[in-house]
Formats: sequence, C-alpha cells, structure tokens
Amino acid sequence: MKTGMILKAAAAVLALGVMAGCQDAVKQLQPQIDDLKAQVNRVATDAAAAKDAANAASNAAAAAQQAANAAQSTANEAKQAASDASACCTATNEKIDRMFKKSMSK
Repeated sequence: MKTGMILKAAAAVLALGVMAGCQDAVKQLQPQIDDLKAQVNRVATDAAAAKDAANAASNAAAAAQQAANAAQSTANEAKQAASDASACCTATNEKIDRMFKKSMSK
C-alpha cells in the first residue's frame, strides 16, 4: 500500500514538474506567439484593404464603361445628324441647280 502511495506521489510530482516545464516553454515562446498574432492581424488588415481597393476599382471601371457607352451613343446620334444634314444639303443643291438650269433655259 505504501508503494502505491509513493508511486502516486511520484507521478503527481512528475506531472507538476512537466507542467512547470511546459509553462516555462510557453513563457519563452510567448513573444514569438504574440509577434505571429500581430503579423496575422496585419495580413488580415492588408487583405481587407486590398479587397476594398479592388471593389472600388471595379466600381470605377463600371462607371467608366457606362460613360463610354453614353459617349458612343452621342457620337452615333451626331453622325446620323451629320449624315441627314449632308443629304439635305445635297438635295438642296440639286434643287437649286435645277432651278438655275430652268431659269437659264427660258
């Protein structure tokens, strides 16, 4: 019975020793752990900022595309108006030429 108690006591002492050793190891590693946590936080912050920048760039690109589409539409309308004006001018010149020729033939 005494041997069993001695073994239990020895196991308890050994466990306390191991725990003390682990605590010392954790204390020694704590600065490195804290540094790694800080690095992870910085990386997470940088990733969030990059995502925000990408979203802003995407929104700007979409707005630029809309502006380009509107400009193209306006250019197409201006081209059509110029074409219509040219056709009208040609028709007017032809009419004047006919009237001039008619007046000359009398």
